[in-house]
Amino acid sequence: MLRSLTAKAVVPVASAVTGFVIVCCLLLYSFIQGDLVDGAIQREVSLADTIIKSTHYSMLKSDRESLRHTISHIGRQQGVEHVRIFNKKGLIMFSADPAEVNREVDTRAAGCVECHAGPEPSASLGPMEQARRFTNEQGRHVLAITAPIFNEPGCSSGGCHFHLPEQKLLGTLDIGLSEEPLRETLATLRGRMALFCLMVLLLSVGGVCALLRRNVLLPIRELVGYANALRAGETQPLPPEGCEEIETLGRAYQELNRRLRQTTAELEKARDKGADRAGNPLPGEPPAP
Repeated sequence: MLRSLTAKAVVPVASAVTGFVIVCCLLLYSFIQGDLVDGAIQREVSLADTIIKSTHYSMLKSDRESLRHTISHIGRQQGVEHVRIFNKKGLIMFSADPAEVNREVDTRAAGCVECHAGPEPSASLGPMEQARRFTNEQGRHVLAITAPIFNEPGCSSGGCHFHLPEQKLLGTLDIGLSEEPLRETLATLRGRMALFCLMVLLLSVGGVCALLRRNVLLPIRELVGYANALRAGETQPLPPEGCEEIETLGRAYQELNRRLRQTTAELEKARDKGADRAGNPLPGEPPAP
């Protein structure tokens, strides 16, 4: 199948370059995807922290109406799929969806089980552990963060509060944002990387093939033509020029051909002399006197 030198030289190089470019593009896409997801999680953690700090005064004053309006307004923002505040028992106290209020959440559900895996709920998860990705009931992809709401001296000492000072965790903020912008960005990135990969393949494979043809294949083809000319009996064909190895082979063929012709001429001359001594004239010549 790959009997010609051109095929044997070009096909393996093109296959190696193609595989290398594809693997590099896949690795690069994987790294960029991870960085984009990590960046989205960090931004969502910052947003959750901003919401907790923004509602801190309302929580401190136990202003439930103000807190309810704040959560409702946040939930109406574009891209916010849900936002809710749980108490320590997992009961939804405030939510952008009024139907969820006073509903108890399953602690084994995604986003809850990470903290409730042990006998005591954990309150020290990192940003990556606080994040979860899932598809909600509406079929939309969601990136959600659960951020703990810690007890503070102002909370436990307030006259309207009943939190004990030793109570570390008061509740949890759960906010989920749509992943559609992130997925659109990744889709655009995949398309551009596919186009980039195709361009790199065309340029690299085309460039390698052009260099192989110019520096290797054409000189070898000229060397083959030169050898065929010597075999056909042409007396003084010029050896091919190009790379050093091809020129060396051409001069070697030329020297070999010169020696072969010289040897042939000497043999013919010796044969003629032998025939004269034996008195055997060559056909067509008069006999010796």
